[in-house]
Parts: sequence; structure tokens; C-alpha cells
Amino acid sequence: MMFTFRIAARHSIAVAVVKSKTHKVTAINARFLFGVTVQGPRTFSIDVKYGKDRNVILMGCPGAGKTTLGRMIAKSLSMPVVDIDDDHLEPSWKTTVGNKLSEVGPERFLQLEGEALLQFNRHKTVISLTGSNPMHQEAMEHISKSGIVVFLDVPLQDILNRLERMKVDRIVGQRPGVSMADILKYRQQFYEKSYDIRVICAENDSLESIADKIMKALERFDDRQGYVSSRNSKNAESDQMNLNQVIRKGLAGDGGLYVPASGIPHLQTTQWNRLISCSYQERALRILEQWINPTDLSHSNLKSMIDSAYDSFNCNKVVPMVHLERNQYLLELFHGPTASFKDAALQLMPQFFREAVKCESTRYLILVATSGDTGSAVLDGFSRYSGDSNQSVMVLFPEDGVSEIQKVQMRATPGDNAHVVGVRGDFDFCQTAIKKIFNDVTLISHLRENYNVKLTAANSINWGRLLPQVVYHASAYLDLVNQNVISVGDPIDICIPTGNFGNIQGAVYAKAMGIPIRRFICASNNNNILTTFLNTGIYDLRNRSLHQTISPAIDILKSSNLERFLHLVTGGDSRTVCQYYKSLETQKYFEVSPEDI
Repeated sequence: MMFTFRIAARHSIAVAVVKSKTHKVTAINARFLFGVTVQGPRTFSIDVKYGKDRNVILMGCPGAGKTTLGRMIAKSLSMPVVDIDDDHLEPSWKTTVGNKLSEVGPERFLQLEGEALLQFNRHKTVISLTGSNPMHQEAMEHISKSGIVVFLDVPLQDILNRLERMKVDRIVGQRPGVSMADILKYRQQFYEKSYDIRVICAENDSLESIADKIMKALERFDDRQGYVSSRNSKNAESDQMNLNQVIRKGLAGDGGLYVPASGIPHLQTTQWNRLISCSYQERALRILEQWINPTDLSHSNLKSMIDSAYDSFNCNKVVPMVHLERNQYLLELFHGPTASFKDAALQLMPQFFREAVKCESTRYLILVATSGDTGSAVLDGFSRYSGDSNQSVMVLFPEDGVSEIQKVQMRATPGDNAHVVGVRGDFDFCQTAIKKIFNDVTLISHLRENYNVKLTAANSINWGRLLPQVVYHASAYLDLVNQNVISVGDPIDICIPTGNFGNIQGAVYAKAMGIPIRRFICASNNNNILTTFLNTGIYDLRNRSLHQTISPAIDILKSSNLERFLHLVTGGDSRTVCQYYKSLETQKYFEVSPEDI
């Protein structure tokens, strides 16, 4: 039976689904078993992480398979392997780990285990940690400086089943009245604080499958291709930029938009299944970790940003999925501080920006074109998270093209770093003006040399603005599963009001990540240039004028993020994308074969 999600308001999205049944997972609060200091955020040396002598350090619960996986990974990497239990602790103590635990008790054991790890120094080795090593902060900081810490995020029930088969009856923290499940849940907080790479393991995953995931994760970690312009060759020297650089810059120097050079990360269906019972914030962390190299932004900083961003929403589900009628469901994207769907991205993106510029003395002017929603959301986000007076925001909006409440929201934003300008023109004029400013080399040079000011953007042309939108499309699907509307793997259709193509492009990336979206429905108003393009392959601005409608957020004819879509569907053919947009600039027209889109 087919269900269809429709979107009724400017802030909601729609999806279409097929039959139901799910698994229900109940979260159980972890219990504190005995006093241990919880470690804080950890820093690492990028040189060590990428150096030829680095270690690969496997971390996870007892029973996660670290010992066997260590041997498998060591063989694949042609590196020696050390199991901390078997090869370091027991030879050092001259007794078994179990005997030592019985002899000294759990708290003293943790201290002795940590002291022993502090004496451990190896390089270019695969190291399998004990399940309790991360509970000693100083020791974990010591070992993590020597290489990449890989967190084996194995399902709890799989761990419990393995421990039962292994007949493990003594681990740190175990005592009468305390279940093994409680111990493992308590330990999770230490694993969550101590890793560089998380490997999401599926239920009943084989060790061979987990080893393959580890190797792919290490390859992604070492992939420093970064981001390229949608209009340039991947081999162009000016193209190779990291996350912080593309967030600072906003628009590429050739007028294109930044996209990942190495393609789209992908999760298997069984891995998505692990995210069903997660909160929105937990899903956001696990999804964004797939896109963001930890050397650009550590997982601890990313988690802190996500928690801060969505704490400002007035719904604990952040973007709840609600039933509309029959097979139609709505994703409510209006629970943020400005009641705009842009809040889901713009409570996070300013924090990305703050991180990207924290070591710079340069002043930044963030230019924004808005058709209504973006302006107030940008101003609110940057007023909360800008951090200092070196960041100012200037918003251009069509004076007669937004609602009165949107004008009031923008003009009432507190702070000296917020500037709002009403323009006698439409949104396309505002957006084109900003792109021309970015491409005005003389102006940019003048601002930098005389005022120490650089320009950047907070529209969805900025990669840091678009990326968080991938999360809520994926989360919408997982909510449908969690509500027993569909089963994991069932396809859905999704309908999204579209003007600048950013929102729907986020859904396109979610599909590329493995969310089974069968069909994208591009909802439009009288300014239906995108609908025409997707049906015919023709993008024609000749003899087109913008119509003012009751949905100003999609009163747009020049759709910026369509460029990222074309880059994706052409397989990264930047030369072809460049030709399309040169044609659009000079002839106000380009054509793509309908089969290609």
C-alpha cells in the first residue's frame, strides 16, 4: 500500500511511503556504578594523525571484537598488532587481568590499568584497547595522541550476546544487583568522548563486515581532497579547500558552489537501522560525522554545536513528523526561534563559521540575500553564536517581496553587528547583486587592504548552510520507521516547496547517503521555472519575470543550488556545469537532456 507525504505550508515537508511495521527500541537510562571523573573534550595533533608512524587504536565495549579485529586490520595494513590486555597488562602484571581485578577491586584496577597504559609507547601499530581504558582520562589522552582512535559502535544486544557466549562474568564495575547491560550503558559516555572515527556497526554484523567498515573509515579519514568548485577541475590547485576554508569563503572564486571532492558518504540500510531509536541530536551527530573530517571539526566540538543549536527549539523532537491524512505526513520545520524552516540549518551554521574563523584577526562581513525566511534566521543565529564583534551580517531583502512580520523580525534583531537593507527589486536582484560583489576583485581587494574585511555568505550557497538540511530529511524517514508507518528499506516519495533548490538538494544528498527516497516532488508557485526544468531539461529565463505570490520564500527564478544538483547528476563533470552557467549568464538559457536529470 502506498502512502504519500504532502507538504501544505511553507515550513513543512512531505514524503510518500509504503506499508508499515517497525521495531520499537526503548531507551534505558545509564546508571552511575561508582565515581569516575568524566573526561572533557580532547585535542590531537593533526601531524600525528596523518603521520607515517601513527597508530590505529580500536576502542569499544568488552565483546566488541577488538582483539580479533585488531589482527584483521593489522594484516590489511601490514602493521604489527598489540592487544593491551594480552600483550601489555598481563606481561607487566605477571598475572591475568581477571586475577588482578579480583585482587585489587574495580576502582584500584582502573587506576593501575591507566598507569600501565601511560607507560605504553608504540608507533605504527594497531592497538586493541581494553573495554575500560577510556575510563581513565589521563591514559586515554596519552594513547590517543599517538594515532587515530576508532570507536566500534556495536549494538548493545550484540555485545550482551557475545559476552554470554564467551561466559564473561567479571568486568570492571560488575557486582551483585548491577546488570551487564547497566555497566555497558554507563561506559558508553566514555567511548563517546574519546574517538576520532565512529564506525556504526549493524545488528549481527560479522567481524569481516566490521573490518571492512573500519578500513573504509580510515580511507575517508586520510582523504584530504576536501572541497572543489562545481565549475572547476578537481585537479585545480585553487580548488583544494578544507571545511573551514569553504565555510569562510562561501562562494568559490570562479562563481561556482563548493561540493565534496570525494563524493557522497553512504550508510548501509542496516546502519540506518541503528539510528531509528536515536534522538534528533544523536542522528545529526552520526550523519554529519560521515561528511565532516574530524581534522576539520572534532566530534566533541560538533556534538556541542548540535546540542546548542537545537536546544533553542520549542519541541523536544526538534522537527516532529505528524500525520496529515491517509498516507500523507508532514515534517514540521517551524519550531525554531524564528519559526522559519531555515532555523534547522541556521542555528548550526553560525557555529561552524565561528569555529572556522576563531584563529583569524580578519573581520568578516556576511552577506545574505533573502526572500523572507533566511534573513531573520541568519540574524538570530549569528546574534547568538557570532562570538565577537569581528563578524557582521548584512541582509538584503526585496522591500515589497516579504511579509510584514518578516520585516519586523529582521529589523528588530538586537546588536550592532546586524544590518538590514530593503531593496527596490526582487529576490533574484538581491542574490545576483551579492554574487557580483563576490566576483568584484577590486572591491574585495579594497575591503581587505583598507579595512581588513573579508566577505562571505550565509545563504545555502554556503556549504555549511546546506549540510545541516541533509539531517532532517534523513531523520524524517527514520521517524516514519519509528512510528511503525514503514519498515527500514521501504521507499518514500517526498514533496518540497522549492525556490533556490537548497531544501530539496538536502533531500537529494540524503538519498545519495542511502535513504530510500523513490521520487522527489518539486512543489512550486507561479514562478515555476524549476518545475519546467525538471520536466523538460530546459532552463529558460528569457521573457520570464518574477511574480509576487503569497509564498515569497519560493519567489525565485535564479536557483543557486540547482548547480550542485547538476554537478551530482553529471558525475562531477565540472566542465559541463561551467558551460551551463556561462550560457545562463550570457544567453539566459541552457538545456540538459531530460534523461540526465
